[in-house]
Formats: sequence, C-alpha cells, structure tokens
Amino acid sequence: AAAAVLAVACSCSIALATPISMMASIGAAAKRGLMIKGGKYLELLAKADVLLIDKTGTLTLGKPQITDIIPLNGQNENDILQLAASAERYSEHPLAHAIRAIAREKRLDLIDPEHFRTTTGIGIKAMIGKKDIQIGSERSLNGKAVPNQVKSLKEKGKTVLYIQANSKLIGIIAAADTLRPEVPAAIQNLKDLGVSHIELLTGDNFHTASSLGEKLGIAYRSELLPEDKIRIVKEHQEAGRVVVMIGDGINDAPALAQAEVGIAMGASGSEIALQAADIALLRDDWILVPKVFSIARKTMSVVRMNLILTAIYNVVGISLAALGILPPFLAATVQSLPDLGILGNSSRLLKQK
Repeated sequence: AAAAVLAVACSCSIALATPISMMASIGAAAKRGLMIKGGKYLELLAKADVLLIDKTGTLTLGKPQITDIIPLNGQNENDILQLAASAERYSEHPLAHAIRAIAREKRLDLIDPEHFRTTTGIGIKAMIGKKDIQIGSERSLNGKAVPNQVKSLKEKGKTVLYIQANSKLIGIIAAADTLRPEVPAAIQNLKDLGVSHIELLTGDNFHTASSLGEKLGIAYRSELLPEDKIRIVKEHQEAGRVVVMIGDGINDAPALAQAEVGIAMGASGSEIALQAADIALLRDDWILVPKVFSIARKTMSVVRMNLILTAIYNVVGISLAALGILPPFLAATVQSLPDLGILGNSSRLLKQK
C-alpha cells in the first residue's frame, strides 16, 4: 500500500516538474519586458543553435535618415521629393516616414495618391496626377541601367531607392539607418551563450549587409525577398538545427512563423509580426535577446534538476515501502515533499536578474 501511494505521488510530481518551472520563468520574463506565449518556446529556445536576424527596425533603430536626393533626366530635387513623398503618403514603411519627414522640412505640398499598391520586397506604385510613380529597390528597375552614382552610395552602406515616373527613371533617394547601440554587446553575449550560427538577413544591397555584418562579426545575406528568408529558415531546419528568427515588420512575419521560435521587436514592430512571433520584446532593448536565451537555458536546467531529484526521491521511497521499511501512514505523510521541493527549486527562477 505504501509503495502504491508513493508511485502515485511520483507520477504527480514528475507531471508538475516542468509546468511549474515554465510558469515561474514566464512570469519573471514578463516583469523584464519579455512576453513568452508558452513554455514550449522556452524548451525550444534552450536547444536553439541558429539565430537569424532582420536588419531594418531590428538591428537598426528603424528610423532611417535621407542622406542623398539625386535628380536624373532633367528633373529637380524638389520635384522628385514631392512625387516620392506623395506616392508614399500613406505607407507605413520606415523609409516612407523618412521621405515624408524631409518633404515636410522643405514645406512641399503633397498630392493624394491614387491606386496605391505595394509589392513586398520590391516597392510601391501609385498614380500622382497623370504620372504612374514607382518607388523601390533595384528589382523595380526591371533590367534598366543602374546610374553610376549608385555604386558610391552602396559602398557607404546606404539603402538606395529608385524613383520612376511612367517607367522612366527620374531620380535616386538614398538613406542611412543607425545601429542600435546595445546590439554589439548583445551579439557577443549570444556568442558567449553558445549560439553557434548568427546571420543577418536583409533585403538591402550587398555593401549595406556586409558593412553591418562585418562590424558585428556575423554572417550575412543581402537582397532577399520574404520568400528567400523562409527558404533560408527551412535550409537550416533541414540540416537538423533549431532556428530562432528575430524581426519587426510585415516582411518578417512568414519567416517568424516558419522558425521554431520567432521573436518580434514588440515596442516598434508591426502587429502582424507580433501575431506571428512566439516571443515579443516589449521594449526596444536588444539586451533582452540574450536575456531570453539565458532564461530558457536556466529554466530547462531547473526542470532537469526537478526531474532528477524527484526520481531519486521516489525510487528510494518506493524501494523502502516495498521492503516494508516505510509504513503506509508515513508514506502518505511524505508524499508531498517532492512537490514542495519542486516549488522551492522553481522559485529560484522568479529571482532571475
């Protein structure tokens, strides 16, 4: 009878070992600005060996500044800027915000766009008066010659937008974004935690990607469409790796959903990215990224300790009971001790700094 009592207690204690630790860590993480949508993501995060990172709004502040406006084919700077700002009038992309900001500084009157449409990873189109305006990356040129000025802009790590009117290239706008100041230290912390592969994935040009990647000491891939990011996630998964993806925008949502763990920049990220992600940073602080990795690993360490101690306790108890050394009434008395041990051990997770 005593052995049966302890056997039931053993199964209950083992069942409690994992969820109690998970709840403690999720609660502690919430106090530090991390929203974790379930304990299974902590378990996956503890095993993760690949971290893929978006650039704009994730590694950078997502507040690019316009640095160059280059008129082409007889246009002038203000005309190009007015057309671009008008076409981007209702866009939520960070570059659109930057274009509108400089147009306001120059007190340019904007025109309401008609037939606004966007092509993910390429750019936008809109009718401004009788002009069909297209703004986008080099892909939007559809084979047109790239102006000579672009090379030097790319070499400086700038993002280049091409402005076309009725399929004719009329100007170039270049922008630069600022790296989040805490990112280098956070990346180093992740490496110290043993994340074996960290890679930047961006739709920007090669020079921009290489400049940032080399500065941080991480791998990089450039000129990617959203579907390319999904393909890269799948490549790593097919190689048997556990992938974490970090992003902030609509373009990142499919890759966030494909990865084992998706992390969204919650404070500045888009709603769709937040919905697709499994973990959200509730404030713009990259130090939270290595912190959540650390929380996951400490959690699984406590879970393993709970399981080992509970198993040892119950094997000893059941053996003593089976031999008649431990009477039934005493077995009933001590059966709750493993649960108290689990609660005490898991409570350490509430005090994580």
